[in-house]
Amino acid sequence: MSSTEFQEIYHQHKSLVYNVALSYVQNIEDAEEITQDVFIQLFQSIDTFKQQSTLKTWIYRITINKSLDFLKHKKSQKRFFIFGKRSENENEIQNISNFEHPGILLENKEKSKLLFDVINELGENQKTAFILSKIDGLSNPEISVIMELSISSVESLLFRAKDNLKKKLGNKFDEYRKKK
Repeated sequence: MSSTEFQEIYHQHKSLVYNVALSYVQNIEDAEEITQDVFIQLFQSIDTFKQQSTLKTWIYRITINKSLDFLKHKKSQKRFFIFGKRSENENEIQNISNFEHPGILLENKEKSKLLFDVINELGENQKTAFILSKIDGLSNPEISVIMELSISSVESLLFRAKDNLKKKLGNKFDEYRKKK
């Protein structure tokens, strides 16, 4: 593949990759790092792309996997901190997000952070299905191809994700109201 062709792929998909990563990590620097990692992997493995799915689907899969790997790595670093690792960065220790998701108005940032905190408590598959459906606006058939699951499995994941979110958000808003 020529560098011109790869640059075209990069320009067509960089926003998609960044926004998906940002939905997982809610941190600009982390999302930028994941975006860079995704395109490095794409560049290194584009010749192995078998075209059993669309390029966009393949990019979604790589982005989701890189995002989940990043979160697992971050979680293991936090566990290591408990046993003596010291960080100078208080935000890093507490895993506080600098919540700058595109399309969220300033006055909604606190509520959005609360929503994403609850989304982050979902299991991996529920979280992925929910992000792809409600944040990226993909259809259930598109999600089933990306996640390599049946459409009924995707529907089930979305149903359980919504049900869990309702319960968790209800509890969070009760706590939120008591603080005010």
